[in-house]
Amino acid sequence: MLVRRRLLAGVAVAGGVASGGLQAQMPPWPGGRSVTMVVGFPPGGQADVSGRPFAAALERVIGAPVPVVNRPGASGGLGNAFVARAPGDGLTVLMALSSMLILPEADRIHGRVAQYEIDQLAPIARVTADPTVLVVPAASPWRNLGELVADAKRRPGAISYSSAGNFSALHTPMAMFTAAAGIDMLHVPFQGGGPALTALLGGTVQALASGTGPVMQHIQAGRLRALATTGATRVPGLPDVPTMAEAGYPDVLYLIWAGLFVPASTPAALREQIRAAAARAAGDVDAQRALTTAGSPLAYLDGAAFEAFIRQDAARLIPAVRRIGRVE
Repeated sequence: MLVRRRLLAGVAVAGGVASGGLQAQMPPWPGGRSVTMVVGFPPGGQADVSGRPFAAALERVIGAPVPVVNRPGASGGLGNAFVARAPGDGLTVLMALSSMLILPEADRIHGRVAQYEIDQLAPIARVTADPTVLVVPAASPWRNLGELVADAKRRPGAISYSSAGNFSALHTPMAMFTAAAGIDMLHVPFQGGGPALTALLGGTVQALASGTGPVMQHIQAGRLRALATTGATRVPGLPDVPTMAEAGYPDVLYLIWAGLFVPASTPAALREQIRAAAARAAGDVDAQRALTTAGSPLAYLDGAAFEAFIRQDAARLIPAVRRIGRVE
């Protein structure tokens, strides 16, 4: 496979020349036919926020429709499994979140047959990669993470948080945090990040760990207060919000990334055509602008670099899920 690495953060790729070269070297993918991009969550969550601008850019690259189809359920597992079983003809792709790495292990922990295995999905490209942001309503009494922890210790199980489902990309970082802090908070799962955010804004729950994209506008508008982030460094748009490590929890490190996958049965040559198209889409200025405006800038990786990233992330997250154990 032709191996290339591109790291983009809201700036144009040197893609004009590369784009023309790629188009000259290989036939267009997928021959002018519509390509379905599956998102395993309802609209409004991180996968959807990342997927739609990228799908629009792909449409411009391949000259064919790329509709986004939301197939929510089982913390994204239903959509992941659907694509894992789809024909490897290049006509069905998946925009998955980081939770796709741990859902099979979570099934096994609960004594269930895994809906899919990671090796049934072939990685193409990482599109975004953001830390989660622990947010609470601006009217809440907690001004910082320490106050939330102290209150949760005084009132075990009384403070609730929403997620996109058990072991989803919104649940896992919160489970890591509550375990590290030694607190008990009530987990309220929903079918996706959009409904989880709606529950927080509507007062149904009191906290949420979300990707930056869906919550940034609400933080800036004063509706939500950010207490901490789960990245290695502070979020540029939230310079006053500490990381979990800075707040005293160095092991709570989690990136909610969105990446493009195809069924593993997709032939290597076709995978490379899809990767090349994705690389050109990553250079689309409109897509970059839309992602940045949404608070989740492009963080592009493909080829061997993305595969190595996935291996490293899985090696860190799967043991974390085993430590969390069964979730009823």
